[in-house]
Amino acid sequence: MSLVPLDAPTVMGVQDFQAPTARLAGAGTAGLEELTDVERTDRLAQMRSGDLGSIHSWELVTAVDGPGTRMTVFVSGCPLRCVYCHNPDTMAMKDGQPIETAELLKRIKRYRKVFKATGGGITLSGGEILMQPAFAAKVLHGAKEMGIHTAIDTSGYLGAACSDEMLKDVDLVLLDVKAGIPDVYEKLTGRQLQPTIDFGDRLSALGKEIWVRFVLVPGWTDSEENIEAVAEIITRWPSVSRVEVLPFHQMGMDKWEALGLEYELKDTRPPSVEDTEAVRERFRAHGLTVL
Repeated sequence: MSLVPLDAPTVMGVQDFQAPTARLAGAGTAGLEELTDVERTDRLAQMRSGDLGSIHSWELVTAVDGPGTRMTVFVSGCPLRCVYCHNPDTMAMKDGQPIETAELLKRIKRYRKVFKATGGGITLSGGEILMQPAFAAKVLHGAKEMGIHTAIDTSGYLGAACSDEMLKDVDLVLLDVKAGIPDVYEKLTGRQLQPTIDFGDRLSALGKEIWVRFVLVPGWTDSEENIEAVAEIITRWPSVSRVEVLPFHQMGMDKWEALGLEYELKDTRPPSVEDTEAVRERFRAHGLTVL
C-alpha cells in the first residue's frame, strides 16, 4: 500500500482519515520539502519498509507503561484529538524526529540487563504507535529477538493496522478506553468508539494480555452511565488483567497554549481522591482488578 499523499487534507498537520482496514504508511515526514527528489524517494521507501520512523522522545520509567523498568518510546502522529491530551506536541507526525529502526534497536539493546533485572522491557507509545505500523512491527520484532518484553500503548482506533504477525511480537497491550458511550467518545476524541471495541475483541480472542486505561475527566467521562458502559466493554475481554483509572490533570495545559491551540479544559479541576477511588470501586464491583 502506498503512503497517504503528503498533500492530503490535514487536521493539525496529520492526514485526516477514517479507521482503515490496513495502514502501511510510515513516518518521519519532517523536512521532506528540503530534500532532493532522489533523497525524498529514498526517505519514502524507508517509511514504507518500516526502516524509518518518526519519534517525539523516549525515556526510562519504572512501574509505568508496563511491568518493571521500561524504555518508553513516544512516536509522533495521532488520529485522535482528545480534549484532555497532555502531549499535544505529539499529534502531528511531521513534527517528529526521523530515526532509523536499526539505530533505535541499538539504543534498546543497551538496556537489556536493566530490563532483565527488573522484569521490564520496551513500550511503544505516542502519539499513536499504530500510525506507524511498519516501523512498530520492525522495532517489536527486533526487541523480541533480543528476548525483551514488549508492549504497545494505543487507543485501538487504528487496531486494524496491527497485523496478527505484529501481535506475535507484542506481550502486552495498554488499551485506552476513553469512554463507553459512542457520542461521548466522539465528543471527547473526534473519532468513533467502535474500532477500539473491535480491537479489544480481537486481542482477547487471541489471548493477548490487556491493561485497560481509563482517564476520569470531570464533566466528560465521570457520569454513572458512561462508567457503567466502559465497565461493560471491559468485562467482555477475559484477557484484561488490570484496569487503571487515571485522574485527569492539568500538566499539559501549557503545551496547548504554546502551540496556539484552544484548550477546552482550562477550567476543569482534577477529580478528588474520593471520586477517583469511587470509580475504581465501581469497576471492582464488576470483578475487575483495578489500580
